[in-house]
Amino acid sequence: MAGGKETPRQRMIGILYLVLLGLIALNVPENLLDAFKNITKSLDASTKNVNTSLANTYSSFETKVKAQPDKSKYLAAAKAATKMTDDLNNYIEELKKELTDKGGGINPEIDDINARDNLDISSEVMINGKKADVLKEKIEATRAKLLELLGKDSVGVNFSLNANAPKANAGMQQKNWQEAYFGDGIPLGATITTLAKIEADSKNAENEVVKKLYSNVDKAEVTLNAFQAVAVAPSSYVLAGQQYTADIYLTAYDSHSNPTITIGGSSIPTTNGVGKYTVTASGEGIHTVNGTLSVKSVDGSAPKTYNVPISYMVAKPSAVVSPDKMNVLYIGVPNPVSVSAPGVPKESIKVSMSGGSISGSAGHYTATVTSIGAAKITVSGDKGMVLGTSEFRVKRIPDPKAQFAGKSGGSTSAANIRAQNRLFAKLEGFDFDAKFTVTRFTLLVIKPRLDPVIYSGNGGELTGAMTSALNTVTPGSTVVFRDIVAVGPDGLSRPIDAIVLSAN
Repeated sequence: MAGGKETPRQRMIGILYLVLLGLIALNVPENLLDAFKNITKSLDASTKNVNTSLANTYSSFETKVKAQPDKSKYLAAAKAATKMTDDLNNYIEELKKELTDKGGGINPEIDDINARDNLDISSEVMINGKKADVLKEKIEATRAKLLELLGKDSVGVNFSLNANAPKANAGMQQKNWQEAYFGDGIPLGATITTLAKIEADSKNAENEVVKKLYSNVDKAEVTLNAFQAVAVAPSSYVLAGQQYTADIYLTAYDSHSNPTITIGGSSIPTTNGVGKYTVTASGEGIHTVNGTLSVKSVDGSAPKTYNVPISYMVAKPSAVVSPDKMNVLYIGVPNPVSVSAPGVPKESIKVSMSGGSISGSAGHYTATVTSIGAAKITVSGDKGMVLGTSEFRVKRIPDPKAQFAGKSGGSTSAANIRAQNRLFAKLEGFDFDAKFTVTRFTLLVIKPRLDPVIYSGNGGELTGAMTSALNTVTPGSTVVFRDIVAVGPDGLSRPIDAIVLSAN
């Protein structure tokens, strides 16, 4: 974490870390130790992300320096910053290994150090072994060297990489940095978290230094030693009757210098170094217009003149209407339709319909029809110009097929028949999501050597009597569903084919 401002996530981790350190004076419950472990993993992930960002920065850094060898000193300074933080973090990794070994290594069951709740190992290694003193000196030296590398760019930089002692609470004795973070009463798990935080702070400080150094070679530098006159138009495809508009300017132009532009013998007005050419298009085909652009030389010599070729296509008005499903509009379902017109922005297109209604925008529309026959979609452009029309057939949705036990006829097991409780009406091979509901039907159950039993029902669900009858079906029986009526999204009731099922 580097710089004067911290992200909300960084502030949250810092606050939680301080709270956890305060709680360890009371006890070291497992959930508290788990919290330290989770913070450590989060810090390690943050460090990994910073390393990835640094790798990307270095890749761009080296590319820029190859093009600007005179600025290689900034890349050298960046690599020096990386070496400094690597040296510090390598020392921290040695401390973490030593502490982990003394804590009995990693226990895979808890994914943490075996003795993570130990309150003596940290002070033994870091305080009694004076390694906290060494670490403090390395942190302060690294911080000072990083700021020195930035020079005047270090103004306003406030690295979180430091070894400042925390403020003591009222009535409590002030502790130095070493004792506060590694002294008596600090569990081993908290010490590992502290070291992970220092590594993250170190990498964030390095990242800020490298990026500030990189900014010195990433500054835009333009050398105006090559010129080319260009004409830029929103579109070179223009419909007859519409206007063609193009911006004409000198690349790498000076906005304080207005060039002299002539197109087809006519002078073109210029503002801030840019001229705008407007002409009403007429006559189909490719149109080419030549012009010139003259600009004053900075050395006071004669103006330099450049040719300005302009080319654009004029075509008849046209439109493309594409049904998203098929060349038919269906009653009772929304029919998606795509509309476009070459050379015309989608937001300028207007769409109307006879024989139905249409809604939508930006090229995507939905057509709704209510009666069998034909419908016409008309596409218009600016000023009401008709770009094209398309006719569509209007049809009813096809009849569905009745299904029971997953079948529309044939044979199935008696057990499969007994397991069902509903008759369905489904469309097969239809591209639209059209659902049908069975409203009534008649059921015949025919058993060998017995008279048929007939039942009638409303809706698609079997009545209790029907279910009881089907529960007696055995191999050799025949089940017939007839007089089936279903209603689709168009609201019309329609009879559909009967089902004859043989039980086996």
